[in-house]
Amino acid sequence: MAKKQFKAESKKVLDLMVNSIYTHKEIFLRELISNASDAIDKLCYLALTDPSVGMNRSDFEIRLAVDKDARTLTVSDNGIGMSAEELEKNLGTIAFSGSGAFKAGLSKDGEKPAEAENPIDIIGQFGVGFYSAFMVADHITVVSKKYGETEAHKWESDGADGFTVTPCEKETAGTDVILHIRPDGEEADEFSQYVREYPIYKLVKKYSDYVRYPIRMLMPHPYLKEGTGIKKEDGTDVPPEYEEKWELETFNSMVPIWRRKKADVKPEEYEAFYQETFRETEPPLRTIPVSVEGAITYDALLFIPKKAPANYFSDEYKSGLQLYSSGVMIMDSCEDLLPDYFNFVRGVVESPDLTLNISREVLQHDRQLKSIGAHLEKKIRAELDKMLADDRESYEAFWKEFGRQIKVCCLEDYGAKKDQLEDLLMFYSSKEKKFVKLEEYFSRMKPDQKYIYFAAGETVEAIDRKPQTEILKDRDFEILYFTEPMDEFVADMFRNYKDKPFRSALDGDLELPEDKEKDKPDESGLYRDTLDFIKNALGDKVDEVRASNKLISHPVCMSS
Repeated sequence: MAKKQFKAESKKVLDLMVNSIYTHKEIFLRELISNASDAIDKLCYLALTDPSVGMNRSDFEIRLAVDKDARTLTVSDNGIGMSAEELEKNLGTIAFSGSGAFKAGLSKDGEKPAEAENPIDIIGQFGVGFYSAFMVADHITVVSKKYGETEAHKWESDGADGFTVTPCEKETAGTDVILHIRPDGEEADEFSQYVREYPIYKLVKKYSDYVRYPIRMLMPHPYLKEGTGIKKEDGTDVPPEYEEKWELETFNSMVPIWRRKKADVKPEEYEAFYQETFRETEPPLRTIPVSVEGAITYDALLFIPKKAPANYFSDEYKSGLQLYSSGVMIMDSCEDLLPDYFNFVRGVVESPDLTLNISREVLQHDRQLKSIGAHLEKKIRAELDKMLADDRESYEAFWKEFGRQIKVCCLEDYGAKKDQLEDLLMFYSSKEKKFVKLEEYFSRMKPDQKYIYFAAGETVEAIDRKPQTEILKDRDFEILYFTEPMDEFVADMFRNYKDKPFRSALDGDLELPEDKEKDKPDESGLYRDTLDFIKNALGDKVDEVRASNKLISHPVCMSS
């Protein structure tokens, strides 16, 4: 049969898609599985409207198979299938989406039957995902039989040179996509990994774990041979020998935990998901399930970690939430869903309303993301406020791990976010002997106290021993201890809190309210000879030596 040419300047367009649209080669499997899911959706929908189909939801599946010797990977489905005309139209016209046309037809012809469990949620919309397979395959064969027809057809292509469509044999409706994997290039195992079972399993778990139909594959498992690995009656051992047996395994979870009702999920299930998904050794400090329906519908599952990752304050740390659309992972770390000051939050977001770009890797428009991100920010803030009010111990543990990030973000953009974050800040209190909020300090200020007093140093203990703090503590003034270098910058950026300026306890003049019993007269004149002697001894190392009424138990202190 004569080879037919792709339409739409095929060579240039196909070359563009194979080499430019997709960031990672491994994306091809996600695309083929999504196409298979769409094909099943169409037959599943037909089964709801036509009882003669004789299939229900549990009958549908996606099968994967590898052949190392033949160097092939096959993705099969028992969905609607394609006729010869549809093979040519769907696969021979680049950027024509059969799924998109099907969805458009639904909107014109009528509504979904009431007995359908879920809305018809077709993944494919651009009609280019199939061609991503040419990134890893040098020859693709598609064998398909449309439901209700007696004849099957085979579509074959080596790429931009064109394709053929010929009749073939296939017993049941559905489609088999057979990829002949390219030979490895300079990079070892560059393509050979796609004809091995375990790498395929990992890709399914990464990108397609929540596709609604089971994805199955034969997997090898070692079994102890009968009569080996035992001890004979005479006491001698029979060395163990293993044989490989193949078992059909379902790779994907299908129903994501974030779509389940909160009341139906046990806390330990959330913890297990968090630890497995994000490779954490401890359960999260807080779990935040979110489900929103409206202009933008989405589900989310957020976690506030108990411990900061070892690389949290380094360039290696990758923030953001996993982003899904219709059960398919779109991005592993979508930074746009979180503000910088909450970049420690881990979790997933899924929405059917996202406007995806042609490669389904990033969004065409960020309006939906901004809307989702703004709502998630409020949810996270509400959880932190609740923790601060109801579980102070947990919040203090959180603050010790992630407080620095919030303080850094108070300084960014000339303090643009400081008013939003000020009530989350905590500093160690000289009076309470624990971390306190600025609002709590403010509520305890004396009626005639002009300033919020702070003292900076390397540790709480070192600050507590500073002689300059004694007069404040002697008069029962509370002092905030700044133990991180950025703390003083935060005070400078804030300048004041509720109209009370920040003042360092190490400043020369603290402008304390007058206290007749504690304020001593200036006795510099009584000790002038001694003070002059000290000044002459120190020379230009100090500007002035004078008697102070700030010292309580220390003989001397340095003052700025």
